[in-house]
Amino acid sequence: MVMDEGVIKYHCHWIKGESLAIERLTELMKKRDLMRSLGLIGVYENGIGFGNVSQRINNSNQFIISGTQTAHLLTLKPEHYTVVTDFNIVENSLTCCGLVKASSESLTHAAIYYYQPEIMGIIHIHNYQLWQKLMFKVPTSNPDVPYGTPQMAKEMFRLFDEENLGVEKILVMAGHEDGIICFGKDLDEAANILLNFLDIDNL
Repeated sequence: MVMDEGVIKYHCHWIKGESLAIERLTELMKKRDLMRSLGLIGVYENGIGFGNVSQRINNSNQFIISGTQTAHLLTLKPEHYTVVTDFNIVENSLTCCGLVKASSESLTHAAIYYYQPEIMGIIHIHNYQLWQKLMFKVPTSNPDVPYGTPQMAKEMFRLFDEENLGVEKILVMAGHEDGIICFGKDLDEAANILLNFLDIDNL
């Protein structure tokens, strides 16, 4: 397992703000806690967390995302979410506002939202069995590209252009062991796509 899992690699401009209103987080909290209950978001034995969820804000490129170092919590409260207000993929930088810093995968989420305006929700989970099963059978990122980098963000663009990601709505991160991302017009669609691939009884 790569030991820098969960480490923020982008330049983070963190503006400490107030906790988000719970009304804005209802679906996000529900889906995140569902993924945590299924073991698709959680913590490895070495203490490194994995998995996150996000939701676009209206028609903007801003989005709400679970905070870094929160995967160990069974349930999240509003203070565990933050708003990504701005990002620059080329410069590997991101601005977030909240009581926590944004997830280490935030730049990848940003790239997906930027490239397809109709996407409203993203779920990133880890599951080794599904990761192996889907590798190169669904859109798959280059194994040499590490998570949380501008290169991974640009890989999202390539997968949209070359591997029909906009239709498949699920991808395997070959260079990010166990990592899978799915998305949709809302979080329900993203979760349903993922759960349709999973054998829940064997999780």
